[in-house]
Amino acid sequence: MYVADSVRSADGRPDRRDHDARTDRERSLRRRTDQERRPVVKLSKSKIIGLAALLVVVLVLGGVTVLRNWKASTAPKPVKTESVTGYLGGEKITLFEDQEFKNLAARNGLNIDYRKAGSLAMMDADSNGMDYLFPSSKVAVEYGKAKKIDTSGADIVFNSPIVIYTHKQVADGLVKTGMMSKTDGVYRMDMAKAVDALKTNKTWAQVGWSGGYGQFRIDSTDPVKSNSGNEYAALVATVLNGGQPATVQSVQRDQATLQSIFSKSGWMETSSEDSFNQFLTLGVGSKPMMIGYESQVLDVAANQPDAWNQVKDDIVIVYPTPTVWSTHMLIPLDDKGRKLLTLLKSDDMQKLAWQRHGFRSANFTGTDGIKRFKVPGTVDQITAVSELPSNDAMQAIITTLSKGQ
Repeated sequence: MYVADSVRSADGRPDRRDHDARTDRERSLRRRTDQERRPVVKLSKSKIIGLAALLVVVLVLGGVTVLRNWKASTAPKPVKTESVTGYLGGEKITLFEDQEFKNLAARNGLNIDYRKAGSLAMMDADSNGMDYLFPSSKVAVEYGKAKKIDTSGADIVFNSPIVIYTHKQVADGLVKTGMMSKTDGVYRMDMAKAVDALKTNKTWAQVGWSGGYGQFRIDSTDPVKSNSGNEYAALVATVLNGGQPATVQSVQRDQATLQSIFSKSGWMETSSEDSFNQFLTLGVGSKPMMIGYESQVLDVAANQPDAWNQVKDDIVIVYPTPTVWSTHMLIPLDDKGRKLLTLLKSDDMQKLAWQRHGFRSANFTGTDGIKRFKVPGTVDQITAVSELPSNDAMQAIITTLSKGQ
């Protein structure tokens, strides 16, 4: 085998560069040898699984943290809640107590409270600390205006026609004598005939109900304090005026007749809610016939199915001919009251008020008929309606009937 001689310098000594090259090769060889001699660390299967699990946990925890941070950044900020309180007509209490009503209010930053009061009585009550007044008619709003209440922000929220509630045996008896009619299951009262019977002191037997005791009467709430009674008084005064809206002069002329008609009922409730509950509770002997709002029976049918099942075969809703509309208006007394008004006029609230409580609104009653309540004898369209008298005439009615008490 041929072996090359070492490279030498000119003077015969070994070349330094050859020495350095050999030294570098030896060092490199030693490093490779050392690396080959080092032990190789081998992981068992269980350790590999453990490390993988640890990695998964780290990733999951990291993901949760990121998700929490994302949710915190995108979640809606808490709504500041304001407490709102005012006077409320009793017929709207079930709406204000509805949990969905409270949820809608909370989402809009309102915690709504109320004190029950008749529509006219609330105008005479102390309004210090109150944010709103929620009567059941324009008449009450005008009455409040005359009492120096700022009604400039008042607006219509709901509508409900004035109706008569009675019992089946009474209704069928009055149909036979022609005071009432029944067409396609709908009962209607001829108010001209009814007022004439009231004026001439006819007995129940004379108008067709043989089981009745004493004189024929249609009970109502106190017309001096509550809207349903007040609008019934306006309807009677209008009938006495030949079907034309009553005037100050006609009310003065018919003063004694009006007082006599309302004296038949004796003591009267000041809340439409209380009056209706008494009607349902006391039965035909004590409350043969009474004035109320259409919404009241729809509310019971929608929200108290057990109670409705007990009375549905006996209770009859009667539409007076003519009748009058009850227009529920909210009077905001401050900014919080104005926020409540905005909420009440929202689509969600209008839908709730109709579908669960029977208050008519332009937004929903046109496409979602009254048949949804499954209350016999109700109608979608109210065709025979009388205009309410002027504010001056309504004030004259209130004055006349307050004297008769």
